[in-house]
Amino acid sequence: MCLIVFAWRPGHAQPLIVAANRDEFYARPSLPLAQWPEAPQVYAGRDLEAGGTWLGIGAGGRFAALTNIRNPNQPVGRRSRGELVARFLTEDQPAEDYLAEVRARSMEYGGFNLLLGTADTLWHFNSHEGEPRQLMEGVYGLSNAGLDTPWPKLLKARAALSWELRDPQPEALLALLGDPTSAPLAELPDTGVGVATESLLSSIFIASPSYGTRASTVLIVHADGRRHLFERSFGPYGGHLGEVELKV
Repeated sequence: MCLIVFAWRPGHAQPLIVAANRDEFYARPSLPLAQWPEAPQVYAGRDLEAGGTWLGIGAGGRFAALTNIRNPNQPVGRRSRGELVARFLTEDQPAEDYLAEVRARSMEYGGFNLLLGTADTLWHFNSHEGEPRQLMEGVYGLSNAGLDTPWPKLLKARAALSWELRDPQPEALLALLGDPTSAPLAELPDTGVGVATESLLSSIFIASPSYGTRASTVLIVHADGRRHLFERSFGPYGGHLGEVELKV
């Protein structure tokens, strides 16, 4: 998952709104959003290479999502980051206790941002910064750096989400995730991958022959506990593969 914008509004009729794109190599096998047969309280996509997931929901209002930290010089992790999301969703450990465990073994993974919580709390953990942070009410964005790092696509997507919060509709949220416009060269971050790759990765929706946005996901959580999930899946060059809608 390479871009997540979200609104956390405790006490609101819709306390959590999430719009997220998972960017990955098309050759990496995965399954779309669905209920997990072996853990029927979990609704998430699945990475078939390592068994984890990038975004999902579980029992008791549990929610978790992940982005990688882009740094070509960091060591390869011994464990898959997707298991961090999957494990939280399948267990019932309090978020704060779970993050304390993750913090203690974060060096086993490549760099990551972990966003997770329950019906009444939301937390963020950046493995390079090393300290979990409980989030206050607000509109936030995560890409492949820190929380709210002002990359052009993050700023654009976060502003678009803020505009839609007056009446958040799934189609409008999916539309903001589908913006293919690259950032101007002068505004590109420098993460060590070269200008051509920085430009490719600078759009909200990424499309190429081998790497791009594989899934766009919207989550709308209601104060009474109802959760509405939408996902669109994509293949090479951004070709539309299908969509899923779940009401849980």
